[in-house]
Amino acid sequence: MIRPLLILSMLVAPAAPATAQRIRPNPVPVQATGTGPLTLDEVLRASARAAPQIVEALAKVRAAEGRALTANGAFDTVFEAEGRSRTLGYYDGTVASATATRPLGDNGGYVYGGYRVSRGDFPVYENQSYTNRLGEVKVGALYSLLRDRLVDERRTRRTLASGDIDIARFEREAVAIGVQRRAIDAYQNWVAAGLRLRAYRDLLALSESRRGGLARQVQLGARPDILLAENDQNLARRRALVVRAEGDFQAAANALSLYFRDAAGEPLLVGPDRLPQGAEALSGVAAAARADFAQQRPDIQMLLARIDQGTARLALAQNDLRPRLDLRGEAGKDIGPVGLGGPSRTPLEAAVGFRFSLPLQNRAAKGRIAEAQAEMDALAARSRFLRDQIAVEVEGILIGVGAAEKLAGIADQERQLAERLAAAERRRFELGSSDFFLVNQREETANDARVRLIDAQARIAAARAELASATADRAALGLDL
Repeated sequence: MIRPLLILSMLVAPAAPATAQRIRPNPVPVQATGTGPLTLDEVLRASARAAPQIVEALAKVRAAEGRALTANGAFDTVFEAEGRSRTLGYYDGTVASATATRPLGDNGGYVYGGYRVSRGDFPVYENQSYTNRLGEVKVGALYSLLRDRLVDERRTRRTLASGDIDIARFEREAVAIGVQRRAIDAYQNWVAAGLRLRAYRDLLALSESRRGGLARQVQLGARPDILLAENDQNLARRRALVVRAEGDFQAAANALSLYFRDAAGEPLLVGPDRLPQGAEALSGVAAAARADFAQQRPDIQMLLARIDQGTARLALAQNDLRPRLDLRGEAGKDIGPVGLGGPSRTPLEAAVGFRFSLPLQNRAAKGRIAEAQAEMDALAARSRFLRDQIAVEVEGILIGVGAAEKLAGIADQERQLAERLAAAERRRFELGSSDFFLVNQREETANDARVRLIDAQARIAAARAELASATADRAALGLDL
């Protein structure tokens, strides 16, 4: 039993690497290499270049372009060749023909040209198969005068396909704006988490630097033992804050790797050495509401493209109600010596004709007209609501930005006052005029004010990013490349 299992395992083993090559494991972020602080522009450039959502949207644009090429194929020149020969029977006639047909781009008709040559004898009911010895050359055209003159199904499909390209491009822009907005949030969260970690480490460093002096004072009997135990308790609590902040900082770096990628599109994990030193990294993007911001929104442009498509469908449905009147002209000339059909084929031949048809009920076209008009009404209502919604949204964001900036100013004042109080309380403690509980409370209050200022600055950056997204500010989002 063991040997068959061993043989089976040897047969299966070589196939395992091939399967592993086909199934790609989940990408693990690699450590980013670079010098200097990581900037928001660097993240936005990497995100705009290699974010999978943007790459996917670009692929959808190419797919729409492929469908447009397919629609344009309805206007391709078509070449046809045909041959027929009698192999048995009284007659031995053989005929071969070739025709090239090209649809008109501005009319529902077409032009064509052909060549036909025959040999042998044909029955009287196939008399039209005869040609002169060198064959017959023929050209002609069909031109629509009523139905299909201004619009037809082929041109409508081309118009709709062109609109699909525009819609795919606007969808790509909408996806890119959303991705860049989230990339800004991820970067600002990473910077804010790093600055909070730095604040908690500074707070821990105060307790650690104070412990040595307290230990010497306790040994000399100048301070009670309980004071050293209380300081150790504060050390443990502040170490816990640092550990929690370190976890938040690592989680923020991991979230940032979703947008910060290398040239191959692989996520990069940013190390703490690239954290900016100052809070100016939380300034966010420079965004302002322009007067024409609504027209720059890709969702508005997408809706306008759908309205254009609805207009094309309505025009096609109305075209189907018109009577058909097609004018046709044709000219032919046999060349070369006279064939078995006789000399009647030698002169230049020309013919004109028409075709007329009138729909009596045509309920299908009427139904399509009603459907297209209802769709246009729905799109118009959606357009009105979307414009109102955008205006309200942008106004609300502007109010939020103003409020966040005021709160940040107040938080900065609070931080300055709290740090002054903490520094004064430390001097009093060193001189013996203050107790340990009060100096720790002052330090923690100052650190909380510092953290609140970081959070307020992060809210301003998030509000500015939201404003840039709502107004489709491509320059602020790093999409103007």
